Amino acid sequence: MSSETIKLPNIETILKSLPTSAGVYRFLDKDNTVIYVGKAKNLRNRVQSYFKNDFSHSPKTRLLVKKIHDIKLVVVSSETEALLLENNFIKQYKPRYNILLKDDKTYPWFCISNEEYPRVFTTRKKTKDGSLYFGPYPNGRLLKELQELISKLYPYRRCQIPMTEENILKNKYRACLNKQIKICSAPCEGCVSKEEYREIINDIKRIFRGDFNQIKKELKNQMMDYAKNLEFEKAQIIKDKIQLLDAYAAKTSIVTNSSLNAEVFAYEPIQDGIIINAMKVVNGSLISSISKEVKAPIEEDILEIFTTAIIQLRSQLSWESPQIIVSQILPLPEDYTKQTIADTNDKKKLLELCQKNALFAKSDKIKRDTLTDPERWSKNLVLQIQKDLNLPKPPYYMECFDNSNIQGCNAVAACVVFRGGKPSTKEYRHFNIKTVEGPDDYASMKEIVNRRYSRLIKEEKPLPDLIIIDGGKGQLAVAVEALSELGLYPQIPIISIAERLEEIYYPGNPYPLCLDKRSNSLKTIQHIRDEAHRFGITHHRNKRSKETFHTMLTQIPGIGEKTAIDLLLRFKSVKQIKETPLEEIEKCIGKAKAQKLFSHLQK
Repeated sequence: MSSETIKLPNIETILKSLPTSAGVYRFLDKDNTVIYVGKAKNLRNRVQSYFKNDFSHSPKTRLLVKKIHDIKLVVVSSETEALLLENNFIKQYKPRYNILLKDDKTYPWFCISNEEYPRVFTTRKKTKDGSLYFGPYPNGRLLKELQELISKLYPYRRCQIPMTEENILKNKYRACLNKQIKICSAPCEGCVSKEEYREIINDIKRIFRGDFNQIKKELKNQMMDYAKNLEFEKAQIIKDKIQLLDAYAAKTSIVTNSSLNAEVFAYEPIQDGIIINAMKVVNGSLISSISKEVKAPIEEDILEIFTTAIIQLRSQLSWESPQIIVSQILPLPEDYTKQTIADTNDKKKLLELCQKNALFAKSDKIKRDTLTDPERWSKNLVLQIQKDLNLPKPPYYMECFDNSNIQGCNAVAACVVFRGGKPSTKEYRHFNIKTVEGPDDYASMKEIVNRRYSRLIKEEKPLPDLIIIDGGKGQLAVAVEALSELGLYPQIPIISIAERLEEIYYPGNPYPLCLDKRSNSLKTIQHIRDEAHRFGITHHRNKRSKETFHTMLTQIPGIGEKTAIDLLLRFKSVKQIKETPLEEIEKCIGKAKAQKLFSHLQK
């Protein structure tokens, strides 16, 4: 490994002198602060790509480049070395433009202290003092149950005195109550040797690593040896320990019957980053699951963000399983770790579970953001829609149209309004189609778009930032035609969403835009489309029911709508009315009307 610093008096000269080997580069600003760290197989190609006059760079990346005043390089011998060095630099400098795991929570760990007679305790702080840490444990129930298990299985010391073998031999310590209740082996009084106490600690380490099966085998062998030697009391103690292990294993998540040891990673996209979920599986048992938010200060490919997040999370958690399970091969060096695609049922189930955990964490984040700061959540959502749909301004005010009819009968339409990404139900409107006869969706769509915005113009009301049409290219074309006749296109952006593949169509573009099925932008567009469909169908159903009602009782001369409603409320159905004596009907609607109704129904 060699180190090299480059000053930037002349950018062209510097970029030409970059080495072509693998390494890590650091960008520094005018205050000599590291603002970005990156790795590369070829340093020259990678670093030069930032300074090309390429408009494909995002505004954030262009801003980063403007702030670069110095570049420091570290040339390494392999891509894996560059990967690990990059991660160490990111932890050291915390550059503002790098992907960083968001530490919104401090999860507890089990710590085995670095002492002559180690202690076992839980902590939320990791210190570099040689102690061993196991975890983290986001699930408090799992932490508590594991703590109870090791307390019942192994008599380790709980006290915090700095115990040394020299002081034990000098009898400087005195056993506490824990010795009397048999939860401590009292190494302070020399009741166990240093080596025997170390064996207890080693067994606890194996429990934390999830090696239950091997421990159970060893305990069973001990129990059989005691039984052969007729030491039944000792055999019973061992049997009780085996039962404790079985009871704990029954409570934990056994995700596969195989002896699989792996880490599983999945993600869900969010604005400016992802939510990553990581699960650790030891001997087929899920011993840890954790979700983290990952922010990307500059725009990067989502797989690059996911890959960097895996490296940072594994380093943060000190995970070193022999393989990781992912949905597709990631741009990781071959000698960093073994990547396994979920190709068997067990691995597919693990990956599905990991994906569900990531989705749950994303939903929980959205829910928390919505409750704690609804305005900020709404603003971020609208900005994300603007970015994904490439709109000229944020669509705070959106309207969506949908048609409903059955074979051309009772044709109606609906317009729903969303403000800030949320329904504004008091502004919903429904329409009865007036100028179209028969099942003509295109003509109906043109009519309602024309009527809607003619009225808004006439009443001088604000126009929407985005119009959404439920349908394909045909419905979109006639809606654009209606807007053009009113002089509103292309001032108002308009799109359509096709239900079959959830494709987004733009006017004049034959190729649809396919948004990520998990993106908030698509889910919001689907929500507004579904609301328009629901509102239109409800109005259509009510209109059909009303017309069907009129064709039955109200067709009888002298029987109006109010009378018919009174009859149905009293007798529930026309069939019941037919079977009711005339005297009962007279009590409800009077003698004259009852006679007319009775005569008509008897025919």
